Amino acid sequence: MIKIAWHPLYAHPLPEGHRFPMLKYELIPEQLLHEGTISNENIFQPELVREENVLLTHDKHYWEQLRDLTLPAKEQRRIGFPLNAQLVERELRITQGTIDGTQFAINNGVAFNVAGGTHHSGSNWGEGFCLLNDQAISANYLLNNNLANRILIIDLDVHQGNGTAEIFQNESRVFTFSMHGDKNFPFRKEVSNLDVALNDGVQDDEYLSLLKANLIKAFDRSKPDFVFYLSGVDVLATDKLGKLSLSKAACKERDNLVLHACKNRNLPVQISMGGGYSADIKDIVDAHCNTYRLAFDLFT
Repeated sequence: MIKIAWHPLYAHPLPEGHRFPMLKYELIPEQLLHEGTISNENIFQPELVREENVLLTHDKHYWEQLRDLTLPAKEQRRIGFPLNAQLVERELRITQGTIDGTQFAINNGVAFNVAGGTHHSGSNWGEGFCLLNDQAISANYLLNNNLANRILIIDLDVHQGNGTAEIFQNESRVFTFSMHGDKNFPFRKEVSNLDVALNDGVQDDEYLSLLKANLIKAFDRSKPDFVFYLSGVDVLATDKLGKLSLSKAACKERDNLVLHACKNRNLPVQISMGGGYSADIKDIVDAHCNTYRLAFDLFT
């Protein structure tokens, strides 16, 4: 059975100005349940990630400042909002949801986290609303427990996975592939194993052509036995922050290409949702739900 990590804290209200994007964390599972794509049996609520697993990836001093809510104000501003205990707990549950999802993916082919994709968090910093890097922590968990030997992280959020690239810059067993807006946040990019920087306004055909070619490169160069996929829908033309011009159909085809590449190679894949900031929440939810619909069609 395909499993999906979700917790009520995923929709925990952020400070004023950040609340609208949080609605999707409630609406995605509600829509999937309503239409019958999933049942309640597909959903699990993750516990808190253990400190020892956080420390496989993040600097001890940075982690302790997060845990104890003593992160300097300057560093909190870099994250984008002031810390509080519930936000830290939220991040810990998101991260454990992704770790749990790796085992479910090994057993069932694919697993989801309704949140996650916190790819701007580096080894000793938080940034862009990301406190801990859920997929990086989970990748190191797999390696540390001999559950995978070579890992591919496919990051198709519109923003570069700078934290993920920094974390694995000296780890040959993890291959990072990021396809993102060249002139979008973060404005200081890190170096992934494979970066595809896109000009503003890229449309469907060009995007999908580039993705097809570079997916082949990523799989051929990484030779993975486990895949992480960050499926942000901020690539849509309707997105307020994305600067690209993809239709919802192209976003769905993007997911289709990634999922088929994993399925055809018999590779387990864990999927975290990433960003999405369209003005109409329906566009965000429907584009995210398409990822689930495709996976359920393909893996069940």
